[in-house]
Amino acid sequence: MKQSSVIFILIVFHICGFSQVGIGTGTPVVSAALDVTSTSKGFLPPRMTMAQRIAISSPPAGLLIYCYDCGGGEIEVYSGINWRNMIGGPVAPLLAIGDSYGGGKVAYILQSGDPGYIAGQVHGLVSALSDQSTGMGAQWGCYGAEIAGADGIILGTGNQNTTDIVAGCSAIGIASRICFDLVLSGYSDWYLPSKDELNKLYLNKVAIGGFDNTPYWSSTEISSTNTWIQFFDSGAIFSWGKSGLVKVRAVRAF
Repeated sequence: MKQSSVIFILIVFHICGFSQVGIGTGTPVVSAALDVTSTSKGFLPPRMTMAQRIAISSPPAGLLIYCYDCGGGEIEVYSGINWRNMIGGPVAPLLAIGDSYGGGKVAYILQSGDPGYIAGQVHGLVSALSDQSTGMGAQWGCYGAEIAGADGIILGTGNQNTTDIVAGCSAIGIASRICFDLVLSGYSDWYLPSKDELNKLYLNKVAIGGFDNTPYWSSTEISSTNTWIQFFDSGAIFSWGKSGLVKVRAVRAF
């Protein structure tokens, strides 16, 4: 039976006040609202990748899907708190730092207590696979001008910092604009990490790969002339003049 036919039948049954629908049977089981009977065909729930499942906004308890790339592929249901497989176990695969995912590599996974952490859900940062700057690096931009709103430090603030910098500084080729304009592996939501987000990249630089032992820009402004950078050899964090040439690595949230 075609999907359009099934939808039509369901609409008719709803309008007519029927409490049960039978597909392949004229006598649905009394306790079933929907009884699908077949000896040659199965029931297909919505099929998707793990990335698409994670992107579902506010899933209701009982939502059922089939995840292509979770383990060897599995049916999963949302419990109201987290996704579980059909035997009640946690969904797979569990992402790890350094895994290829979302257009780059997983740079950090939010933990309990982190801003934006949601129990039972997997969220964090993806780092681009290589630097977005060339040569010695790029300027932060607009030396002498303070950018309103570009002072976010904690996890989850880099994206807004970047948006504010691009809106308040029209200079071409600056670090934030490089990230803001980046389209990589089909994703266009890259940004320059905040001070704390940049530190997560440093802490996990080996698993992520591709970093030089030089400083990298954060999107966190200190004043009209200075912003925060982090050295990827020693981990030292310094205030740095916006006109300096410093490396750029874009991130995106998932």
